[in-house]
Amino acid sequence: MLREAEARALLTGARYPARNPDQNMADLRAQVAANQKGVEELHRMVAHFGLDVVRAYMGHVQDNAEEAVRRVIGALKDGAFTLELDNGAHIDVAIRVDRAARSAEIDFTGTSAQLDNNFNAPSAVCMAAVLYVFRTLVEDEIPLNGGCLKPLKVIIPPGSMLNPHYPASVVSGNVETSTCITNALYGALGVMAASQGTMNNFTFGNAKYQYYETISGGSGAGEDFDGTDVVQTNMTNSRLTDSEILEFRFPVRLESYAIRAGSGGAGRWTGGNGGVRKVRFLEPMTVAILSNNRVYAPFGMGGGEQAARGVNSVVRADGSVEQVGHIGKVEMAAGDMFVIETPGGGGYGSV
Repeated sequence: MLREAEARALLTGARYPARNPDQNMADLRAQVAANQKGVEELHRMVAHFGLDVVRAYMGHVQDNAEEAVRRVIGALKDGAFTLELDNGAHIDVAIRVDRAARSAEIDFTGTSAQLDNNFNAPSAVCMAAVLYVFRTLVEDEIPLNGGCLKPLKVIIPPGSMLNPHYPASVVSGNVETSTCITNALYGALGVMAASQGTMNNFTFGNAKYQYYETISGGSGAGEDFDGTDVVQTNMTNSRLTDSEILEFRFPVRLESYAIRAGSGGAGRWTGGNGGVRKVRFLEPMTVAILSNNRVYAPFGMGGGEQAARGVNSVVRADGSVEQVGHIGKVEMAAGDMFVIETPGGGGYGSV
């Protein structure tokens, strides 16, 4: 049950109140409805098959996932990797394989301590990244589930940026740091070059409008495969608003959205290209960008070259150009254009 009055009071009574509480409440009602649908479907399944059968098959699914990951572990070797973030932090990970026990230890010791900014990630985000990466190593068609984690021991030091103490800020942990964790894990495993280590979080709004999107980039190459151009990579799990809907609902014009040719890393297998997205504003707005791989480039692997870094810029109505860092907030006037050039993916193997 949604406690609507209490939720609305929280949204409107904070130091920085929500600008559109009606929209927020609609989102919450949608989440409640989705959860209720899940409850109803689970009850329907139990009524049809019986509780004992449902419980048994839930166990079978996890046992099968566990065995699939254990088979993969037999083909892995020890490795370590350090990934630098644009904000000066770093993620360190070491993977130690025990072939006899068919298990592995993933150790994030050495990762930067808890940060003063919001790039900290709750340990659940780090665990989700580990689960994702090891699931991608399994070629069998199995559902993603907690059984994949049973052969893995994950060490995430308390007080680090991947396991921070309250009241650490964590808003970028899910969208940005998670993508960096996956790249660090693939680097330690030695199986794939970096994909764009960012979701290119782009927001704009004023008193009437609010909008948020993540923007595709290049995926990394690996043994026997090239990267993919302009694709949502690894942890993003979101889709982009159709240009017709964007322009219908908001006072903006999508000038262009194109492949950023040559931004993928060269190699025997080439990394995917990033994209170039240009949004022109038709009335004043505040724009913010939250991104990574503007200072450090997505790495190549096995002799492959790194990809092009991302670039954020503003083209003013008079033609002047202003560069924006990996994090930035800019006031846009009518006629100004924001340009996001997303990173490519790294190349794999020597040419």
